[in-house]
Amino acid sequence: MKLVIIEGIGKVDTVKKYLGSGYKVFATRGHVRDLPERTLAVNIKDNFQPTYEIISSQKDTVKKMKEEAAKAECVLLATDPDREGEAISWHVAELLGMNKEDNIRIEFNEISEKAIKKALTCPRPINENLVDAQQARRVLDRLVGYKVSPILCKKIQSKLSAGRVQSVTLRLVVEREREIRNFKPEEYWPFAAILNKDDKNFKANLEKKNGKKLKLTTKEQVEVAVNDLDGAIYEVVDVKKTIAKTHAPAPFTTSSMQQDALNKLGMSLKQTTQTAQELYEGVTIEGEGKVALVTYIRTDSVRVSADAQKNAREYIFAKYGEKYVPAKPNVYASKKGAQDAHEAIRPITLERTPESIKNVVSASCYKLYKLIYERFLASQMSEATFDSVVVNVKAKDYEFKVSGKTPKFRGFTAIYKNYQENKEEEDDAAMLPELSVGDRPSFKEFKFEQKFTKPPAHYTEASLVKAMEEKGIGRPATYTPTVTLLFSRGYMEKEGKNILVTELGEKVADMLIKYFPDIMDVKFTARMESDLDEVEEGNCIWQNIVRTFYKGLEEEIIAANGDSFSLKAPSEESDVVCEKCGAKMIIKQGKFGKFLACPNYPKCKNTKKINDDGEIVEQEQPIEGEKCEKCGKPMVLKHGRFGDFWACSGYPKCKNIVNIQNQAEDAGTCPLCGKPLKIVHGKSTFYGCTGYPDCKFMSSYKVSDKKCPACGSYMVERIHEGKKYLVCADKNCGKKYFAE
Repeated sequence: MKLVIIEGIGKVDTVKKYLGSGYKVFATRGHVRDLPERTLAVNIKDNFQPTYEIISSQKDTVKKMKEEAAKAECVLLATDPDREGEAISWHVAELLGMNKEDNIRIEFNEISEKAIKKALTCPRPINENLVDAQQARRVLDRLVGYKVSPILCKKIQSKLSAGRVQSVTLRLVVEREREIRNFKPEEYWPFAAILNKDDKNFKANLEKKNGKKLKLTTKEQVEVAVNDLDGAIYEVVDVKKTIAKTHAPAPFTTSSMQQDALNKLGMSLKQTTQTAQELYEGVTIEGEGKVALVTYIRTDSVRVSADAQKNAREYIFAKYGEKYVPAKPNVYASKKGAQDAHEAIRPITLERTPESIKNVVSASCYKLYKLIYERFLASQMSEATFDSVVVNVKAKDYEFKVSGKTPKFRGFTAIYKNYQENKEEEDDAAMLPELSVGDRPSFKEFKFEQKFTKPPAHYTEASLVKAMEEKGIGRPATYTPTVTLLFSRGYMEKEGKNILVTELGEKVADMLIKYFPDIMDVKFTARMESDLDEVEEGNCIWQNIVRTFYKGLEEEIIAANGDSFSLKAPSEESDVVCEKCGAKMIIKQGKFGKFLACPNYPKCKNTKKINDDGEIVEQEQPIEGEKCEKCGKPMVLKHGRFGDFWACSGYPKCKNIVNIQNQAEDAGTCPLCGKPLKIVHGKSTFYGCTGYPDCKFMSSYKVSDKKCPACGSYMVERIHEGKKYLVCADKNCGKKYFAE
């Protein structure tokens, strides 16, 4: 029996199915060894030699792996085809006493029978360059985290962390927030003339005056233009008709998939990553077992194999016709700095259409697979063409422009459309009459309105990942963990799709910029990523990169420790005496607000919760007559990040909790059953029916007592830019009305 060792437990069955009876598949469940958590574990004096140990949660896994390896006639390492996967194979080989120069490593970019059986025919030694690149990254990250984080704790507050990639990503968010905060809107007045020819009205936008670009910025300027154009004759002076072309988009990389999934499907970064992993490892299909649907999902390459291109072209020809197949296969260039180690993300086989799996996989799997499938298919289709027209109209000293385009040939848009496509030009073109030089359309009216320039948009998870990719910060495998970590540390928070920086996040960024300019420099971080790529290519020794980096870091650490500057809030003494040691307790700021702490910490660890008025709050108040519905023990009042809640006194054996409903505010009436609504506070706040569980109505927005004039459905209250408006809850209607 041969043993094949992979990473993810989720793809064991899928791989085993293709390998057959002569093989056994074992999953490491990720990394098996790492640097220990509580020590630096990097010997700086000994050429930055790292010391690894078995991860505590992986000891049983390693024990079982050794037992299986001992029984096997041969062991093959088939971890993921990237730096991390290569490093895991290296660690496994070390633990099993395998010769890393032997042909023990196999890799496949997709979990298909063809790819796996091909991999078995060409095993290779462990790629030490890939391992060194990962090892260099891990050591660099450990040095930053272990050496810099204590300075943050010393100068701001405890339990803070810094990271080589996470911190510079935080800087991007902070700088964008300050751009928005410091933005000064500028007034402008879009100005257009509504003209008519052949009983068709069309809009001509003001462009120039006396041959110079003209932008109206005040109402007075608008009035001057209106007066100047009084009684003017409008004449067509130029007509340009062209065929505009839009090339098909490249297939997905990790980053572009994450962006499209958010913008088109509303999927978060974490949800997209988890769903993509499921599609890669395999989903259960009745009659087939576990089946992998897409190729490897952590990639920055837009390259696809010749076989995949050929299959796509044949499929497009059969389904859409010859016109939809370009004369030559579409080839895309990867962005500068891309590793290009793997293909772009694509379906393993086009024969498995999204519709064929719709009823056998989760909704998120179906939606993401459909997106990947259509994007890949579109990438190999003909370009879309449009009839484009640009018309110049002159009136006295003023010049107006009329433009638009209409679809001529759909090309790739037959299956895939960009969510950002602007339909305004197409709509305008459809309404245009036939215009020729010398035509004099009649004047109907002027259209103008006051507007103000808008600040840059907040980052979303998708746009932040895009910025990281463009600036060379991190790699596909690190995008999601980095962003997730910044949220978990409390440095960022989400408001809808928008990412907002917290006060703590700003403090951390400012402190790091002050003392560690290299770590916080975007270009410096990008160069480090390039240096790691050089290690991977075998052009550089990893210790040399670490040594150069650490020399500068060490100097900055010395300077930071020697500076008395601090952003730490001074401890405020209270009148409360610690009942355990007799010291006067101090007021401190924690993750969930202010609290009282004993100044003799860590000898005395006594703490007390206080409210906004500084009054002590009993943390476990028994609730009269309230028993736990699961175990029958008394419920107690507790206080958490998201407000007060009831919890079972039998914790940790019983973990039952109940959110406290706040009904001080009128929550309205349930539109389904007529019972009162209640406001439920948890990780998010929503309006729920008091008739639950008989009525399961809930809404993220307050329900209005007014009905939609268009369809009669109930409406909810929304606020945008300080104005309240009502939105019809029926998605098929969705009409908006300003509230009185």
